[in-house]
Amino acid sequence: MRYLFIFLLSFFISFTSKADVLGFWTTIDDKTGKEKSVVQIYEEKGKIFGKVVDIFGNKEATAKIEGAPKIMGLQIIWDLEKNKNKYTGGKILDPQSGKIYGCEIWEENGNLIVRGKIAFLGRNQTWKRNTIHQ
Repeated sequence: MRYLFIFLLSFFISFTSKADVLGFWTTIDDKTGKEKSVVQIYEEKGKIFGKVVDIFGNKEATAKIEGAPKIMGLQIIWDLEKNKNKYTGGKILDPQSGKIYGCEIWEENGNLIVRGKIAFLGRNQTWKRNTIHQ
């Protein structure tokens, strides 16, 4: 009976936790399939955010936005909120184009699916969990 209780408790905690998306994720270049950067997904004041914490290649690269800040350390995801099994209602910045899109993210098979969208149109990227930066 005690083992059943422990199992059910851990099962319930796993579904109510935000830990599924929090952590460090390696982004993959859509065109080349190569690792591009590491983004830290974190919670602040009940919302989910993401910032670039490492870049594979030119660490001095700048974003194509006003003031041209360095991509390293740049917040690229903000204001996501839990909505069933996804985090929705936020924004994502594409540092290379300077464009901002609607954003939603969710964990699927150990990967992070990141969807940037305008209205109902959008595209998904699959980010891989990064265990080195933990």
